[in-house]
Parts: sequence; structure tokens; C-alpha cells
Amino acid sequence: MSSGCPFTGAASPTGCPVSAEAAAFDPFEGPYQVDPAEALRWSRDREPVFWSPRLGYWVVTRYADVKQVFRDVETFSPAIALEKITPVSPEAEATLRKYDYAMNRTLVNEDEPAHMERRRALMKSFELDELAHHEPMVRRLTQEYLDRLVDKGEADLVDEMLWEIPLTVALHFLGVPEEDMDTLRQYSIAHTVNTWGRPSPAEQVAVAEAVGKFWQYAGKVLDKMRQNPSGHGWMEYAIRRQKELPDVVTDSYLHSMMMAGIVAAHETTANASANMLRLLLENRAVWEEVCANPSLIPNTVEEALRHAGSVAAWRRLALKDTTVGGVAIPKGAKLLIVSASANHDERHFENPDDLDVYRANTADHLTFGYGAHQCMGKNLARMEMRIFLEEFTRRLPHMELVPGQTFTYLPNTSFRGPDHLRVRWDPAQNPERRDAAAREPRLSFPLGAPNKQDAARVVRVAAVTPLAEGIVGLTLEDPRGRPLPRWSAGAHVDLLLGEYVRMYSLCGDAEDCSRLQVAVLHERTGRGGSAYVHERLKPGDEIRMRGPKNHFLLREDAAHYTLVAGGIGITPVLAMADRLKRLGKPYVLHYAGRRRATMAFLDRLARDHGDALHVYPADEGRRLDLPAVIAAVPEGGQVYACGPERLLDALAALTADRPDVLHVEHFTATGTSLDPSREIAFDVQLADSGLTVHVPADQTVLHALRAVGVDVPSDCEEGLCGSCEVAVIDGEVDHRDKVLTAAERAENRRMMTCCSRARAGGLTLAL
Repeated sequence: MSSGCPFTGAASPTGCPVSAEAAAFDPFEGPYQVDPAEALRWSRDREPVFWSPRLGYWVVTRYADVKQVFRDVETFSPAIALEKITPVSPEAEATLRKYDYAMNRTLVNEDEPAHMERRRALMKSFELDELAHHEPMVRRLTQEYLDRLVDKGEADLVDEMLWEIPLTVALHFLGVPEEDMDTLRQYSIAHTVNTWGRPSPAEQVAVAEAVGKFWQYAGKVLDKMRQNPSGHGWMEYAIRRQKELPDVVTDSYLHSMMMAGIVAAHETTANASANMLRLLLENRAVWEEVCANPSLIPNTVEEALRHAGSVAAWRRLALKDTTVGGVAIPKGAKLLIVSASANHDERHFENPDDLDVYRANTADHLTFGYGAHQCMGKNLARMEMRIFLEEFTRRLPHMELVPGQTFTYLPNTSFRGPDHLRVRWDPAQNPERRDAAAREPRLSFPLGAPNKQDAARVVRVAAVTPLAEGIVGLTLEDPRGRPLPRWSAGAHVDLLLGEYVRMYSLCGDAEDCSRLQVAVLHERTGRGGSAYVHERLKPGDEIRMRGPKNHFLLREDAAHYTLVAGGIGITPVLAMADRLKRLGKPYVLHYAGRRRATMAFLDRLARDHGDALHVYPADEGRRLDLPAVIAAVPEGGQVYACGPERLLDALAALTADRPDVLHVEHFTATGTSLDPSREIAFDVQLADSGLTVHVPADQTVLHALRAVGVDVPSDCEEGLCGSCEVAVIDGEVDHRDKVLTAAERAENRRMMTCCSRARAGGLTLAL
């Protein structure tokens, strides 16, 4: 709690004063209902954990703190996740008893070890191979509903499409018979109001009546499904599992999950889809970009879930005295952990309030939760939202929001989506009126987390400049004159050059957001990327680019820096020298090459770094004395190097006795491909999720994790970029990447899942 907050006359349960902002916080009306992240900006900035007297909860708003609460199931119980946030009136309780309402613990609000035992028993229906069975049904439903709208010219997408389809999908996923779907539809919304809303006493009775009927009817449908549980539905699978594990999958548990599953799979996806379309249509340039490049759809869906997800908050109960964000939380305290606020935390997301469909870490959002209780249905929701967006951008790219409409939301703490979403378009401009092929899908997206390789922006080549023999510089700009992303020394971009994807370090002015610069060596024996640049690329051409990304980060707290570059390896080293000079840090720069004519940036280096520069052209008889360079590194100094493998290997050998000194960037990956005849299979324990994943000899850890729905980002998948890094808790890693330093490998605290494996036995990962 910030000591500068004015005392309001109220105090938290720990006796600390309550600030004016905390005292005024009301999640049921006002700013929180309109935009939870913006409403809690003050909290993220000044009071990230605060006591809300109106709610009777501690409110947690920053990314790291929310994730801490999610992952620590021993300290924070989900038992109150479905507890009615407004006390139930005696009349409403009597109404629920009339229907024998007995909602039990579910996967959402059950403690360990019972929760994980049931989760493991029922997980299979959510694996990617199983979810694939439902994709044709989702596509068919979306096309049928859109067919009804496409020639109307105006629609309320919530009423006419987005509310209906996710509910139908949810019922199909559960395996509900067609004849029972309409009745269950009528009861679904009452459950949300009953649990997370603030109904009046009179409204509570009406809501309880609907909830009771929902409960009763769900039981009847479940009994009907027991007669032939042979389909792909989750409840049908659960019924089959009950015969094997009757003490784990009980009758009361099935009944509760039947009802909770409908709500979980329906309303969150319906609201998320409406939020997504509103967000994109309000950001017209982004909408048009996605229409033009549908490969952006998976990342766009993820960015929409981060920016305006349908799950704003969850609740937890403290099982013991603890601290969150430095604030003392007493045993028995109730917490509202606001994922919508965490998803806009600038400490984790660069420019968090921007809608950036190229964002590299957008899948880090906490809309699906995290850890053992992460949403099991996340990949079903992703599938639906991607199909919705693909169909709308293809068939109605000219759709727009009806001007002047006011967006309203069902008042509640946790779920957020507009009651209505009115859009309009000119049917005469529908693409399918000119080309019937526009009715057919263009892309089918792999299930699971988005592939970073699809999130590539278009850039224009502003200039191609000779820098040295066999080296040209590319100056890249946005075709529409918009600023390009900020970057830091050591960063690189991936350029998509025809059929090639190549990584190039940035070497221009990091302060200039109007352009990016890279240098490209023409490798005569290369695989074709550099030839594409040198022989085909010209000013005015447009190419696609991913990034910037930085896996060669310059640590700025060292006492001294030794920079070593060999050949084209000068590119990231030049950016580091520029940064160190700007910071006023002491440094030396050693630059080796075959001949001066083949060494790029010599004039600029002499101009900007002359006092620190040492140049070693081999044809002049000047040789880089690496032992002497390393011997001269002072106490507290760091070495950053980029160049040919023989140079980096020599530096690694010379710093073997102090491996924390050396930081390198490699050009290529070697030894990262799998040879199933020589590999061993092993198991991976996921500490935060409670799962055990088997990794066969012919599969990487990365792909084994994805197969069971665990999100791990990746990019190069060659051990070069570091995107797929995870934390290691236990086990010995066979490191095969080119990212970690020798010291980091010796610590054995992290690994790259795209290539590294277990050396012996298994591994335990913090996932």
C-alpha cells in the first residue's frame, strides 16, 4: 500500500489506511465496466495491491503479481471462484432448494490434489487431435449464420450470431443431443448473473428460478447421454471415464461439470468474439491490415484476448498469511486478481495500450489464467475466434460499426462483453457478388497458440546501399509512413525473402523510429537468402519482416565492456558500441576481417568510436590476439562477441574459467536436428500445471508440450533465437542451443524446448 495515499476513514483488515481511489473502487458500475484496464491504471502505477472496502476483497492488478497468485495453488485456493459475490437472499436460496440445486466443486474451483486428479482424467477431449474433430462443425455454423446476414446490410452481431454460435459449439462439444439444445440455451445466462453479478433481492429470485431449472434440466440431459456415450463429446468421454474411475468422476461431479461447462465454453467465447470485432473495427487500419493478410489472424485473436479479453478477473482465497507485491495478505483474505489489468502492464508488455497484431509476446496474456487452473478450453475458443475473424474479413471486409451506438455490459466483476454490437455494410460491395470464390475459406489455422512466424509486417525497402565488398545495407520503412517498433542494442529482425527467412541484426540509429537498418553479406555458398537481397531487392520493393526481437541483450550494469566482431558480426556490435557511448560506459571494440575493403562501417566506426576502436585486417598482417584481449578484460568486465563460429569457439575456450563473462550471438545452428535412432524418450513434469508429458525419441519437448495444449512460444526452432526458453526446476538438461552462455548451461535453470532434451531421467519445468 502506498504510504502517500490519503486516509479515508476506512482501514484494510491489516489496519493499513485505504486510499481514496481504493475506497471508491466499484467493479459493478462506472469505469471498470467500460474498461477494467484503464479503470485500474492508477493501481498499476501507484497501488498494485489494494483493499476494496466496497467489495471486501484485496485487488491485485500487476502482471507479475497476478501470475504469482495463479501459479501458487498451495497458498491461494480457487475455492471462491464460483462463490456468489453478492450474498444470496433467503428467498433465492429457497428457490434453489426447490430444484435440488447442488452445484459442487468443478475444475474451476476445486483444490489440490482432487483438482489435478480429475483434470488429468478428463483432459483428453481438450488435446489438439481431439479438438480437430469439432473444427468442421464450427466452420459450418459460422458460414450458415453469415449466410443469413450477408445481404442484409446491417446486423446486431451479438444477437444474431456471436451469442448463438459459441453456445451451439459448447453444446456440441459436450455432446448434448440436438433436441435439448434450445432449452439449455434459455438457461445459460442466468448462471453468470447468479455467480458474478449484483442482482437485487427481487432479481435474485427470478435468477434462482432460471438457475434451478438449468440445473434440473442439465441432469435430465446427462441421464439421456448415459444411454449411449460413444461420441466425441466431453461429457460422453467423462461418462466413459467414470466406469474406469468411479471415485474420481462421480455422478455429482458430472452434473456440476455439465452445467458449468456450458457456461464456461459459451459466454466467455461469445464475449471475447464481440470484444475482438469491436476492437478491430474501432482500429480501422489494423482491421484492413488483417483483411489484406489473413495469416495475421491467429496473432490478432491473441492480441484481442490480451487487449480486451472477456475474462476480466478471477478470485482466490488466501490459505495462509502471505505477501503479494510487497503487501501483507492475511489468511482467509479474498483476492480479486484482475487479469484485464495485468494484460496492460507496461512492465511485461511493450506499449501495452497499443493494438499491435505483430506483438511477439501477446500469447503471454493471462486471459486464460495460468498454471494448474488455466482454461482447458482455450484452444476451442481460439479455434472459434479465428474462424469468425477469417469469415468476416473475407466476406465483409467493408463492414463498419454503426456510428453513435452506446456499448453496455452486464454488470459483474469477472466477465465482459457488449450486450449488443451493431454493424453495417453495403451489400453491393460484398466480394462474393463479384467473385463466388470469396465464399470459400482462404486459410485453415493449426490449433493451439499462434505461430510467431505468421506475425510478419510489410516494410518497404527505402534504400540499398553498398557498405563494403559483398555487403549492402538495407534501409527499411513502413509503407504508410507509420513509426516502426522501438529496438535495443543486439536486436535483430527476420526478413522473409521469397521462400527464405533470414535473421539480420539491426545496426542503425535506435532512436530513429522512422526506419530500420541491416547489413547483408553476400554468401556465395549460402542457402539463397543473401543472394535474394543482393541480386533481386531494389528500392521500393516491399518485403515482410518479423520483430524486432532481442536475444543478444546488452546488460548495461557492467564496469567495462570488451566488444569483439568478426566480419559481418560487426552489425550487432556496432549498435552496442553506439549504446555504450551514449551511456558513457567504458568500452573497447576489436574488429577483425579479411581485408579493409570487405569490412563494413569502418568510416563510421572511426568517426564515432575511434578512441576505442582496434581494427585487424588479415591481409595487412594484423591479427586479433584473442588471449591478450581476454587477459585485458578487467574485473567486472563483460565480453560481447559476434562472428564466425571459430571465433566464438575460441572465445568460449578462453573464458571457460569464468563463463559468466562471455555473451555471443551465433549466425547458424548446428547439432539441433533430431536423430530418433540416437535419442531417448523421457517424461517432463509440469510443476505449475500438474501434468506429466511424454516426449518420444522422434519429438521435441516443444512439440510434445503443444500437443497437450501447453502454450510455449517459438520462432526459429533451431536453437538460435531463445523464444522457446522455459525455466527448469529439476533434472539434467542436454543443452543443444546457441543461446545460453556456458555459465547459464552450468546453472541448469533454463532450456530451449525446440532442441534441448533430458540428459538422463526426466525434467521438471516451471510450466
